[in-house]
Amino acid sequence: MKILLVDNEKEVRELLKDMITAIAPDIFQLEEAEGVMSGIQKINSFKPDIVFLDVEMNDGTGFDLLYKIGTPSFQLIFTTAHNKYAVQAFKCSAIDYLLKPVDFNELDKALQKAKTNIYGNSLSKQIEVLMQQLSAKDSADKQIVLKDSEASYFVKISDILYCEAEGSYTKFYFATETPIIISKNLSTYEDLLSIYGFVRSHHSYLVNASKIKMYDKTDGGTLILTSGHTVPISHRKKDYVMHLLENR
Repeated sequence: MKILLVDNEKEVRELLKDMITAIAPDIFQLEEAEGVMSGIQKINSFKPDIVFLDVEMNDGTGFDLLYKIGTPSFQLIFTTAHNKYAVQAFKCSAIDYLLKPVDFNELDKALQKAKTNIYGNSLSKQIEVLMQQLSAKDSADKQIVLKDSEASYFVKISDILYCEAEGSYTKFYFATETPIIISKNLSTYEDLLSIYGFVRSHHSYLVNASKIKMYDKTDGGTLILTSGHTVPISHRKKDYVMHLLENR
């Protein structure tokens, strides 16, 4: 998660940095800017997920910055010593408005709200893309060439149930055919097959989402495929895959 602090007071930036570190250690990258122009440059180069934005700065206001960049693509949290700007801040799509000196608990709440928004937006976009891919009319006829030391296999992508990592190799599974082992890692095929609706359910598994029949919650979570095969789902991937299943 990328966080940008835009404030003309170095002491304020240092205090915010210390508080954010205490709330969310080791899960963010943080950069700073001291005004409107430097803030715009950082936003363009750093592409932050969350921006803490002061209102009154030496070369203009936070509203000037927003006017110059247009619609924010980040979560916006205003930080100011003046509550007179609150209404205008929320009109600029701010998710929170923190008065200086910033209260630790209020900062914690604002960060949690921002993280929830980031995750929700990212997840919904991924689900939308995946569902579009799954419904593509021509994807069922697409083929992939799998080469091992003995032969080249011309396989319909729609026939692949899932792929499993075996060290630096990838093992392809089918409903009735013998599995094929290829000397390329799973990430290679994740890049190639994701556009056809394959999802990484686990660090060692890439599954054809159209073949998922149900999610079994026992034993930590397992995907049951239409063929009867089972594929594990990691805790980190569970929400993503569950949203996919619920929205297809």
